[in-house]
Amino acid sequence: MNTAWKRFFARLTWGDIMIGIILVIFVLVIMFPFWWVLRTALTSPGKVFTDASSLLPVDPTLLNFRRVLGSVDASELVAAGNSNISTGTLNFWLYLRNSFIFSMLVTLGQTTFSTMAAYAFARFRFPGRNRIFFLYLTGLMIPGIVLFIPNFVFIRQTGLTGTFAGLVAPFFLMTPYAVFFMRQFFLGLNKDLEEAATLDGATRVGIFWRVALPLVQGPILTLGILTFIQSWNEYLWPLLVGRDENIRVLTVALAIFRQQTPQGSPDWTGLMAGTAVAIVPTVLIFLFFGRKVVDSIQFSGFK
Repeated sequence: MNTAWKRFFARLTWGDIMIGIILVIFVLVIMFPFWWVLRTALTSPGKVFTDASSLLPVDPTLLNFRRVLGSVDASELVAAGNSNISTGTLNFWLYLRNSFIFSMLVTLGQTTFSTMAAYAFARFRFPGRNRIFFLYLTGLMIPGIVLFIPNFVFIRQTGLTGTFAGLVAPFFLMTPYAVFFMRQFFLGLNKDLEEAATLDGATRVGIFWRVALPLVQGPILTLGILTFIQSWNEYLWPLLVGRDENIRVLTVALAIFRQQTPQGSPDWTGLMAGTAVAIVPTVLIFLFFGRKVVDSIQFSGFK
């Protein structure tokens, strides 16, 4: 044991050890559902209920992932005679593409319009600005489910059901949280830079585009990540509007796949394999950008 480790253990107190144990327990509790999803996905379909208490996959196999990715013919599953296997097809790559299109459109729309609205609330002077902003923030207290019926009626009357436009429309413009989030950063910018740009003859649009935006690239990236993940996990609205298979997103497809088992019992192994693959994009995003997200959220909370 080198000197650095000896100094480290010498400084440890019982309080540090207890905090470490508590943190390890919290991490295990948080990670256990993810491990159980992976464990079930790797379990053979016929053995999913054989040893349900086992923490390790029972008769490990990649068949479930192959089924989800469409590399196994449905006739082979019927020939297997296992009532726990769904014989339905899951056009995984099509649904994955649709989820990316939906999430990217929502992300681009919300980050663009929310950033512009936030800059207006932070820098423009107009009568009733603070009152309007307060009323706008009250939208955070309205449950999203309350708006589903009027949004659905509007989308149906405009003939946008079954289209990407209908899927994206309710989420495309700014949201109260996104505007508040970005406004906090714009309020923290040094006004001297904008005043100097004004003296140089820059317009309001030029100041916003060439001065303010480059200074908040990190927060914009953070907002985009949070919006993308929320859109990726959206289920109820795509279920109502995106029933057409050509625009069906992955979350809805997994729910339908669960209901296609011949005996009515959910195909847990196939469903967990699909879920494991579906969460890969969000996990990768957090692995690469998680620190930036946490830092930006902490900054916006303390301003």
